[in-house]
Amino acid sequence: MVKIQGKEVGETGYGLMGFTMPQKLIEHEQAFQAMKAALEAGATFWNGGDFYGTPDYNSLHLVAAYFTKYPEDADKVVLSIKSGFKTGFEIDGSPEYVRNRVNNANKILAGTKKIDIFEYARVPTNVDFFSVTLKELQKCVEEGLIGGIGISEVTAATIKKSAAVTKIDAVEVELSLWSTDILTNGVVEACSEANIPVIAYSPLGRGMLTGQIKSADDIPEGDFRRRFPRFQPENFHHNIELVQRLEEVSKRSGCTPGQLAIAWVRQAGKTVKGSPQILPIPGATKKERVDENCKTVTLDKTALADIEKILAEVTIVGARYPAQVPIEG
Repeated sequence: MVKIQGKEVGETGYGLMGFTMPQKLIEHEQAFQAMKAALEAGATFWNGGDFYGTPDYNSLHLVAAYFTKYPEDADKVVLSIKSGFKTGFEIDGSPEYVRNRVNNANKILAGTKKIDIFEYARVPTNVDFFSVTLKELQKCVEEGLIGGIGISEVTAATIKKSAAVTKIDAVEVELSLWSTDILTNGVVEACSEANIPVIAYSPLGRGMLTGQIKSADDIPEGDFRRRFPRFQPENFHHNIELVQRLEEVSKRSGCTPGQLAIAWVRQAGKTVKGSPQILPIPGATKKERVDENCKTVTLDKTALADIEKILAEVTIVGARYPAQVPIEG
């Protein structure tokens, strides 16, 4: 059971991004059913962002509406909100912008829920992240504006230096069966040493590992994934081999491909020195998919060995992000 800020949050978290993206807005009735299902399944860590959508409708507006309808659920949820983007992919870490984002988030929530973790989505380059951005976030914690601090898409060195500056409640990084870098680049070990939970986003490989995407043409026009290198036609036909081989393991394990992928992420920390806490945060906009994602599946030694063999034999082609998206390291 993963603990964040001393509170048990289950073994699976919940990503909110899919509800508020302009290409496909989800109506409140459907969204609330899925959110309630996540809570009932024990997925009490909810992860959203003020850039998941538009300034007028994003994760903050969604959760404010949810907690207005279900105020009794507010204290059950550990809410993490990512922020920091200014124009396009520019990150602003200045004290003024930190305050602007924190105050704006609290204004939208309007007292329906406190932000438990305010997370900078990337490391800014316009100021020194450690002496300026983190220090301002620390002041916001001390003033009671936010409950704690999270950081995202960071290197092991940044994690260690950040933890020396202030208390870091969570580190959000990508981890899945087609993105295993953090298990070998020191990130997970750095989190373990600092006793910081790892929030594993995109544990389903942006939907690829569910097995529902059979070709690049299955990705709808306008879908953000069409801009990602790994989904490009020239790379897709290489990467689909991983999915096909993992599907065979999921059948033998008696679970869906998605459940296999999430279970592997949950268990990934056990293979790393210090056994850090790892919390996958799959996103789902329908109740039945939430139920599937949150079902506890434990992979046995045979399944884990089969997966390791596949990972060793199949090389994923293409970068994690388009070139214009900033990532550290």
